[in-house]
Amino acid sequence: MEYAVEKQHAKGKFHAIERINQLCDKDTFMEIYSGVRHNCTSFGMDKKDIPYDGVITGFGKINGRKVAIYAQDFTVQGGSLGRMHGEKIAELIDKAIQARCPVIGINDSGGARIQEGVDALCGYGDLFYQNVRASGSVPQISIVAGPCAGGAVYSPGITDFIFAVDKISQLFITGPKVVKSVMFMDITAEDLGGASIHSKKSGVAHFRCESEPDCYDKVRRLLDYIPHYYGDELVQAAKYHFDAHKKTKHIEKILPENTRQGYDIREVINDVTDDDSFFEVSQEFAINCVIGFAKIEGRSVGIIANNPAGMGGVLDCDASDKIARHVRYCDAYNIPLLTFVDVPGFIPGPQEEQKGIIRHGAKVIYAYSESSVPKVTVITRKAYGGAYIAMCSKHIGADYVYAWPASEIAVMGADGAVGILYAKELADPSKAGEVAEKKAQYEKEIMTPTIAAKRGYISEVISPADTRKYVAKSFDFLAEKAAMDKPLKKHGNIPL
Repeated sequence: MEYAVEKQHAKGKFHAIERINQLCDKDTFMEIYSGVRHNCTSFGMDKKDIPYDGVITGFGKINGRKVAIYAQDFTVQGGSLGRMHGEKIAELIDKAIQARCPVIGINDSGGARIQEGVDALCGYGDLFYQNVRASGSVPQISIVAGPCAGGAVYSPGITDFIFAVDKISQLFITGPKVVKSVMFMDITAEDLGGASIHSKKSGVAHFRCESEPDCYDKVRRLLDYIPHYYGDELVQAAKYHFDAHKKTKHIEKILPENTRQGYDIREVINDVTDDDSFFEVSQEFAINCVIGFAKIEGRSVGIIANNPAGMGGVLDCDASDKIARHVRYCDAYNIPLLTFVDVPGFIPGPQEEQKGIIRHGAKVIYAYSESSVPKVTVITRKAYGGAYIAMCSKHIGADYVYAWPASEIAVMGADGAVGILYAKELADPSKAGEVAEKKAQYEKEIMTPTIAAKRGYISEVISPADTRKYVAKSFDFLAEKAAMDKPLKKHGNIPL
């Protein structure tokens, strides 16, 4: 064991048992099935003794609450997955479902054990099946702390959250050698599937961590925000802090005078939620939206927001996927949803149309409409067109929608509307005054939140300073919200 630990340390990595002990509360981990061995006799395997078949499995506690945990040991046959290896993990997940506790997997494996052939593939199949069974029943967290290639990537891909670590995490369907032989392309493992690639470009990784200790700290923090099983009631924090004076003064100054100028929606989020409680998910992917968890009066809420600081907050394919998935996760575990809206619309142009913005955007509408948790929406500035509907409007199930006085709710902005309605007049310089009047009329009679409030589409027009009060009181009132009636069906068909 000492030699195995040194081998991992030489690569800048911790050993499997060290990883488990760093994650779990001190002296709480209990290993099970340590005596399991493979039964393969091909290609010299009958002469190999692989301790615990390359994966340590067991139960422990994190933050005082039970978890199921496994860690693949790269120092033992490269952490390769054979039939018994896969069965151990699958059985652990099955027991976690019964025991109602989260599952944490630490992936560090060369992939399927080639010598075992189809038996190794069966091991993956058993694992995937249990991943799907557990989905929505108990949270599943994947830590990628080494290579994760081929079929191995699909277990993390099914789970709820993926943590990647700089310089040691690698996820790809086919590695650099296969890419070179098939596509004649030279590429490093880091450029193909490193932590940065999956946190910024693919969106596969929800958290990118500087180091393994940083990763384990973040996992422990995440577990403080989410229920540990379906039906778990998250206990309200005994103490929470909210600097009302400081945040009220700050939130009133966030919106720029120029409505075309961006601002960071995180400032609004931080001014409405408990001090230092916002925990962002997928921070580097689809930066035109922000998602995560936060506390309001000590209670967890799911956060979804357009971010004008990124691409003006417009909805594109990636932002739509990011939002829809987070909405569905929160709904699965009864975490209330707080949505901040400042969206000029769905992104125009052939590139996104050809990527399927219709299909991806529909996921947002589907996810919000399907969700039955308490939902509160705050429109801070722009809410245009179909994106206004999609971002948790009253029309698709929001319980309460609040709008700031400067908000603009319409099919499109004034310039765009006048450009369509008065195209001929725009082309005539002599009618510039008339066009300006029409623009002012549109802004006054169509775009103001007062109009939407008169129609009952907005629950109340509120000052930015009152946002925290309205949001907190609304969630308190909705705490016992009953699930909505649903038509008789097995399940719907989300446009994936």
